[in-house]
Amino acid sequence: MQTQIQNAFRALADPTRREIVQILASGDMTIAQLTDQFDMTRAAVKKHLTVLSDGGLITVEARGRERINRLEPNGLAPILDWFSYFDQFWDDRLNNLKEAIERNEK
Repeated sequence: MQTQIQNAFRALADPTRREIVQILASGDMTIAQLTDQFDMTRAAVKKHLTVLSDGGLITVEARGRERINRLEPNGLAPILDWFSYFDQFWDDRLNNLKEAIERNEK
């Protein structure tokens, strides 16, 4: 599980890969279609897609000669789980602070 989280964070660490994830959120695309969205080579886009795939954030389906890239929403789950731990952490801390302030006001 730790490796999965690390791979997902690594994939999202790059602004180009975050942009690719946002683009794929609107629909599936081939490598050529994605390359048209950026000022970089097809090979560079392919490297980004490989990192995203390794991070579990996209899936790639072969359709004839084309490779269709699709956002994998479940790939974001480990990241959301990791962040939700800190949401709960801060909720608890802030509730404790609120209670302490309310006790001191009395």
